[in-house]
Amino acid sequence: MNQKEIESVIALASEERYKYFIKKVADSEIFYTFTDDNGNYVLSTIDEERLFPLWSAQEYAQLCKVNGWENCEIKKLDLDDLEDEIIDFITDHSCLINVFPVFDKTGFVVDLMEFSKDLSDELKNYG
Repeated sequence: MNQKEIESVIALASEERYKYFIKKVADSEIFYTFTDDNGNYVLSTIDEERLFPLWSAQEYAQLCKVNGWENCEIKKLDLDDLEDEIIDFITDHSCLINVFPVFDKTGFVVDLMEFSKDLSDELKNYG
């Protein structure tokens, strides 16, 4: 991924980054989140809501290692991880999904049902 692509994608509005994320993840079946030193998933909180961050590429996650997330580890996940672990984690912790935050700005916040539907619909194009 080149710097020009990174700059153009992070300049998009959050909804457009969400669409980009869905297409990229449907194509690659890979995405990224953060864990702490103990390997636990890292959440942020906005307006009493817990948010689970996701990015379509390691480079975008790296840009968000600021304001308290400097020591986070970037964890690579695939669709099996989503099905076997992430969905349960999000459900158990009553999280919303923060898709593609940039630096310290919140991304597109979506609930698990909408996220799953959008990703499933896009995956049908790659079947």
